[in-house]
Amino acid sequence: MTPSARDEFYMRRCLELARKGLGLTRQNPLVGSVVVYNDRIIGEGYHHEYGGEHAEVIAISSVSEIDLLKKSTLYVNLEPCAHYGKTPPCSLMIKDIGIPRIVIGCKDSNPKVTGKGISILSSSGAEVVTGVLEKECRCLNRRFFTFHEKRRPYVILKWAESADGYIDMDRQKTGNNHPIWITNHTAKMLVHKWRSEELSIMTGTNTLILDNPELTVREWPGINPIRIGMDKNGRLFEGIHIKDGQVPSIIFSETAENDSENLSYISLPAEGFEIERFLEEMYERQVLSTFVEGGAKLIQGFINSGLWDESFVFYGNKMFHSGVKAPVLDSAPYEKKLFRGTKLFIYRNKP
Repeated sequence: MTPSARDEFYMRRCLELARKGLGLTRQNPLVGSVVVYNDRIIGEGYHHEYGGEHAEVIAISSVSEIDLLKKSTLYVNLEPCAHYGKTPPCSLMIKDIGIPRIVIGCKDSNPKVTGKGISILSSSGAEVVTGVLEKECRCLNRRFFTFHEKRRPYVILKWAESADGYIDMDRQKTGNNHPIWITNHTAKMLVHKWRSEELSIMTGTNTLILDNPELTVREWPGINPIRIGMDKNGRLFEGIHIKDGQVPSIIFSETAENDSENLSYISLPAEGFEIERFLEEMYERQVLSTFVEGGAKLIQGFINSGLWDESFVFYGNKMFHSGVKAPVLDSAPYEKKLFRGTKLFIYRNKP
């Protein structure tokens, strides 16, 4: 195995470990780390939760023969931190231990870190290799990089549409006040898994009123995202799920209301809801990602603005013939999957 192939091999292990933290690290990036001596992994770890020990600390602490650290290579998919936050800087710890070689997947774009961790390690006399599987490393932490580089949350759009291009029937004509399922239970479980991976979930006024969704994680283990809704013209009724105080929630409202437990209000400007202002507000609140579910008008607004990153679109077999037209996305899917007769197309917005 060539040196570059060897570095890629161990970096892939870092990525495998890092993925285990998806949905748990919250504002923090997904990071995995391994310690290698004489072509053998002698320690490994990943960042488990927001505020917890970083991957490098866990990997180094798992090494039983401490003396080997001074002869080993440390692999990590993201530049080690260089600032004091909830934990001390990892780059200083690595420097003090005297690990002679450090291989880094990609540079951290957080202004508190960017390049500083690499500089600390290089100045210590250690060999520092960067850019190993850089594309894959950046892709894994695309939420984190979007947040710091574009100063907004990573936006994922999700909807399901019938075979003839509708997301809902005309409920006034059908007399049915309940949501009509286009997909199957397998797809529903997948959606709840996605919810557990994002910091917030958003839907529009009409969806809140017509469907009264819980917007929580029930079909999959995980943390509930922050619920975000809009109350245009003060239409949300008492007893609606988003106001139940069970999960942290934010409502953009035209009417002034007092905050309560787990529920806060943000005033809508006179011109109404603006996607740009919403994203700015989420950035200020350190919300790394937003999962936008339901509401053709809201989703189409994100599409038209270009301020979205991924779209998950289910295509069912049912025919509605009339109703609420599905959003229109003028691009080719990045990936196609099939779930028991329900098609899933994944789209990614080009930068």
